[in-house]
Amino acid sequence: MKIYLASSWRNSYYPEVVKRLREEGHEVYDFRNPPHGGAGFHWTDIDPNAPTWTFDQYAEGLHHPLAERQFAADMEALKWADTCVIVLPCGRSAHTEAGWMAGTGKRVIAYIPEMGEPELMYKLFDHVAGTIPELLAALQG
Repeated sequence: MKIYLASSWRNSYYPEVVKRLREEGHEVYDFRNPPHGGAGFHWTDIDPNAPTWTFDQYAEGLHHPLAERQFAADMEALKWADTCVIVLPCGRSAHTEAGWMAGTGKRVIAYIPEMGEPELMYKLFDHVAGTIPELLAALQG
């Protein structure tokens, strides 16, 4: 299976999920180690002051060559993948990626290792899993 793994840089579960999915023979797009090399995209690669940007600076930053390159890589991977696994907790980008996948009719599984506030709209997804064995079973089913 070709899997787009959507999550957050701060997610401590992410590396283990990448490892386990690959051990099971799946191809995994890892945004932390993109195919074009490097250690993934960080806004601070464009400007160390990015966390305090104004809206206009952010809007301009979206067109920076580094942002354009990572966006293209992520979009190519979204189109390549047949399944998205969104690993919680995560933020806006991961949810946008999972939503895009669901909107194009591709399979989406939410892996929720820490139960927080319930989310109704995860009904858009094909499955929710609370453990890695449940996630692996959902991928097979």
